[in-house]
Amino acid sequence: MNFNLHANEPEVSSLDVGELYIRYKNYAFSIAYRMLGSVVEAEDIVQDCFAGIQSTSQDIRNPKSYIARLVVNRSLNLLNSARNQRESYVGEWLPEPMGDSEEANMPEETMEKKELISYAYLVMLERLSPMERAVFVLREAFRYDYSEIADWLGKTESNCRQIFSRARRNLPERLPPIEQSDADMIAKGELLSRFTTAFLRYDVSAMLELLADQPVFTADGGGVVHTVMRTMNVHKGVLALLTSRRVLTRLREREWVPMWINGELQLALMKEGQLSEVLCLELDASGERIEGVYLVVNPNKLTSIGTSTL
Repeated sequence: MNFNLHANEPEVSSLDVGELYIRYKNYAFSIAYRMLGSVVEAEDIVQDCFAGIQSTSQDIRNPKSYIARLVVNRSLNLLNSARNQRESYVGEWLPEPMGDSEEANMPEETMEKKELISYAYLVMLERLSPMERAVFVLREAFRYDYSEIADWLGKTESNCRQIFSRARRNLPERLPPIEQSDADMIAKGELLSRFTTAFLRYDVSAMLELLADQPVFTADGGGVVHTVMRTMNVHKGVLALLTSRRVLTRLREREWVPMWINGELQLALMKEGQLSEVLCLELDASGERIEGVYLVVNPNKLTSIGTSTL
């Protein structure tokens, strides 16, 4: 989903900070979350952004663009300062999944929350450098003009076009869908059930039917919880890992239930009624086979997900 950037946008903001916050907080969060892949950090950026607005005395022309500029630059600063931290992260780093808010029942609340961005798309963005990510997100997801992007980032239009082209070359030819259709959701639910059964029964034949030709398995324990330390991207290895009787054994002790995560059905693994792990599957173009298996075990990355399941 691409947002309508200029719908009902005032020329000069006459709104106070509280009104701006109510009107644009979800929009600001959607940019920050795409930039950072962290719910907690994105929320901090949004709070910092509106605190900065409160301290300014200038008139804000086009407040939506002004807020986007603040958010993307604050996110860039955080990404650049966090590079050493991520480089020293124990094991593989996966984005923080986001559960759907039970309280977000109104369309204006859910547009940027429930349909924010699929987990597979968020994982894909991790391939980009901070600057590539900023240009790609602003251009691809929010459809800002190169002239605006260049002004915000202190670049030339030509430079921003080159950065976007470089970012696109670093990404797969077929981008993961940002959101799922109703038909996709039904098919995804059936596939999740088949995957769960195959995994719990160590069923090699069934798992073989489910995996794409070049599947990827990544787990994130963050050094807090022991798990597979390195990404597996060989078909034979992923198949062996998912059907092994010696690896990932504790996952078979969990209750596996479907949950809405990042606007789509994924799997929540429950231990004594509490969320223990999240497993997100990325499907191929046919929607019938699994290209990516992303297991989030680090409890620090599960704090933004409730326990409401289907």
